[in-house]
Amino acid sequence: MLNPLILIFILQKNIEDSIIFHWVFLLLTSILTLGAILIIVRGLFNFFEMAYVEYVEKKLFYNHIYIYKNKLQPGQKSILKQNFRFYERLPFKQKIHFEHRVSKLLKDKEFIGKEIDVTEEMKLIIAATQTKLTFGLRDYRISTVERIIFYPTEFYSQTNKTYHKGEFNLGYKALVFSWKDILHGYEVHNDNMNLAIHEFIHAIHFYYLSARRKSTSAAIFIDSYVELTEALDKNNALKKKLIDSKYLRDYAYTNQFEFLAVIIETFIETPQEFKSQFPEIYIKVKGMLNFNFPGY
Repeated sequence: MLNPLILIFILQKNIEDSIIFHWVFLLLTSILTLGAILIIVRGLFNFFEMAYVEYVEKKLFYNHIYIYKNKLQPGQKSILKQNFRFYERLPFKQKIHFEHRVSKLLKDKEFIGKEIDVTEEMKLIIAATQTKLTFGLRDYRISTVERIIFYPTEFYSQTNKTYHKGEFNLGYKALVFSWKDILHGYEVHNDNMNLAIHEFIHAIHFYYLSARRKSTSAAIFIDSYVELTEALDKNNALKKKLIDSKYLRDYAYTNQFEFLAVIIETFIETPQEFKSQFPEIYIKVKGMLNFNFPGY
């Protein structure tokens, strides 16, 4: 026969194990239930926001909500102030959101120098360019770009066997730049030419095309662009006026991808002139980026 003390110990142990199992079971059940509820809520939110964007108004229910906001160092902020009037004009709260997104992108990207050392300035200008172009939209991290490759000047492209200032390589998920020409794009603010903006728009365009069905940001961007091109096709007088004005450089009319890149490049560089000359087109581009910021 078992010693009564041993029997009591075994019974007590079983009870303790049972209680522990009970609480562990409750905890796991609660976590799974909460996870299921969050998935359902998120699915419903996405459904209703997408329906609103498609059938009511091309506006997000919200844009900036972050549990924790990343911060930039004083030196990094100084680089932004020197190179980005867009950032300088933002209200204080939006500056915080801008800095958070820049910080996230600095961590997301791989920066590679070819015959040039990559500096903090180079990283920040690239991250801030992507942030600026997507700042009116929630979906800003753009998975079509994982790495940024810098050359000191024009580089020989293996893609089409010629020299380039910049290119977007979808297969390698890379943007490749001549650093000299990126700097020129930010030194001259009003010539409607900015290499970094131009190539980033190609990457954003391809990403949003692939994400159109699941991302409301993508839906706003792509659908607005489709509406713009259809409106121009139907309005021959406006289309002729745009072409004859030479406001967009001739390269814009190469194809629809280049048209989009050039028209956003122009919108970013000279918004007030754009608004004055072509208000109908300006409104469409502004809606495409959901741009409601000082200067625009």
